[in-house]
Amino acid sequence: MDAVIQVDSLTKRFGSLVAVDGVSFEVKKGEVFGILGPNGAGKTTTLECIEGLQKHDAGRVLVLGVDTRHEPEKVKTHIGIQLQASAYFDYLTLTEILELFAAFYPRRVPPVDLLQRVGLIEKARTTVNKLSGGQKQRFTIAASLVNDPEVLFLDEPTTGLDPQARRQIWEFIRGIHKEGRTVVLTTHYMEEAQFLCHRVAIMDHAKIVALDTPANLIRRLPVPYEVHVSCAHVLPEAELKALAGVHGVAHENGNYRLQVSDPTQTLPALIDCAKGKGLTLEHLEVVSATLEDVFLATTGRQLRD
Repeated sequence: MDAVIQVDSLTKRFGSLVAVDGVSFEVKKGEVFGILGPNGAGKTTTLECIEGLQKHDAGRVLVLGVDTRHEPEKVKTHIGIQLQASAYFDYLTLTEILELFAAFYPRRVPPVDLLQRVGLIEKARTTVNKLSGGQKQRFTIAASLVNDPEVLFLDEPTTGLDPQARRQIWEFIRGIHKEGRTVVLTTHYMEEAQFLCHRVAIMDHAKIVALDTPANLIRRLPVPYEVHVSCAHVLPEAELKALAGVHGVAHENGNYRLQVSDPTQTLPALIDCAKGKGLTLEHLEVVSATLEDVFLATTGRQLRD
């Protein structure tokens, strides 16, 4: 697939602070690309440089073949931007705001279509300050689509939302992607990145420390699985450690957690071991590692809120 975004050695400083440090990556046409990391990692600044909202100090950024540092206005007609925080006129209705935004672009989507798409058609004559948190986020996404953009940028689109509202936003983003758009989003929610993104760049301390599909990032871990098993009788720890594919064992009150590299090898060996001792396994579960485990393995600490 063709790259619609090309970032090469992007660097941005604020005084002595290096906010983005030599970042390079490409975003392919039609994919959902995520930048995952804690607050302060440089995600938003990276996005703003790509969008042409910030002028970077070094490196090169092309969006749809346009250099965003030298021609920011040219690229803005083809992209949609949902900022981390947005402000709207309190006295304008949702329809009036969308009509105002659309007036700045040669290509426009009717407000009724946008509101219908995000489930807010019944709020068309309502002002933004009367919307719930989830409704505001949905409206912000609708506002980012007024010019029917080819590439959509979403900066922390679900921060502060409850689980139900977050899931609704995820489904809207999936729907937007199915229309053929390229989506770039930042998040510090690992489940969100794993659910939505075809590829993920993990960013920390202004650098990209890993980049691949969520599945590939997880597979690269030395121990990408855990086998959880419960038994009313004691399972000898030494024998569990000797099973095929087992790298470590932890247990408490009859509950055992086996760190394994290949559960297809470990499970048959574990079942045979239990049968040989006449023991019944009360619970058996294979749990895959997550992007949080990848982040910990890469950076040595948990994601910050």
